[in-house]
Amino acid sequence: MAIDEAIRTFLERFKLPDFNGLDWKQSTDRLRHSFYRASRSVERDAPELAEISTLPVDGAETALKARLYTPLGAGIGPGPGIIFFHGGGFVLGDLDSHDMICRRLASASRCRVLSVDYRLAPEHPFPAAHEDAIAVWEWATQRTDLLKMDPDRLCVAGDSAGGNLSAFLAQEMNRTDGPAPAFQLLLYPLVQFIDIRSKKSTFQEGFFLSQNLFDYFRDAYIHQVTDRMDPRVSPLFAPDADFRGLPPAHMVLCGWDPLKDEGRAYASKLAAHGVPVTIREHSGMVHGFMNLTAVSMPAREAIREAGEVVGAALGAF
Repeated sequence: MAIDEAIRTFLERFKLPDFNGLDWKQSTDRLRHSFYRASRSVERDAPELAEISTLPVDGAETALKARLYTPLGAGIGPGPGIIFFHGGGFVLGDLDSHDMICRRLASASRCRVLSVDYRLAPEHPFPAAHEDAIAVWEWATQRTDLLKMDPDRLCVAGDSAGGNLSAFLAQEMNRTDGPAPAFQLLLYPLVQFIDIRSKKSTFQEGFFLSQNLFDYFRDAYIHQVTDRMDPRVSPLFAPDADFRGLPPAHMVLCGWDPLKDEGRAYASKLAAHGVPVTIREHSGMVHGFMNLTAVSMPAREAIREAGEVVGAALGAF
């Protein structure tokens, strides 16, 4: 299927840098600015929520910033909740870049959404983001009274690198017999951090994802080549025991995304180990398309669909 025309128009107007010529160590600020400029949007028709509040999350090396989204009709609680990790290759992204995704996800799912910043590379290399994810999860599961979330109805969710952290968390709770999430929402997740150069290059290989940029993200976050296969950062290659008993998952994939095949492979491994899993592929969309709700109605619809899946799974309706 052809790429979505609104997405194509945007990408042709929003020119990514020529990654072949960048001095990567001097380019992080530029990349972060570009990502923020492209993904930040103020939409007059954004869903109305009951409340949006900020709060610190303790337990990590430093206090992490978080934003709690409470949808209309959520009630006084405790109710179902979503712990959300933003994407950006472990280098980009923050609470603002994924604000609209979280607003729409909270509204569609009727679940409270806790969006959390985590430490970014290259300032904080592997396993900083993964350690922060564990700290966030432990904090959230111990503060469900504050968050007005039901500890038995928590979903872990994220896009791209945030999907990686979500898949990792579910596996880590399996490995450590920790408090497991009730559901996983994996939005075009990064499930292996080794290589995508074997993928066919088409139309910049997706929004903010080229071969060289993938390599930059990987090398900025993972300094040791041997760590690329670590199941924490490449959960696709975790041992079979880590898949058994994982919570049900819903995966959103994109037709124009070099990570699509790995996403399908991850879903197949989940299913092979008896984990209920569903897939929704948006064939005309690119990696990161949910950040483009300002220019794409299908992106808005995709978030609504994903939110409804989570809400139904957690009993929000």
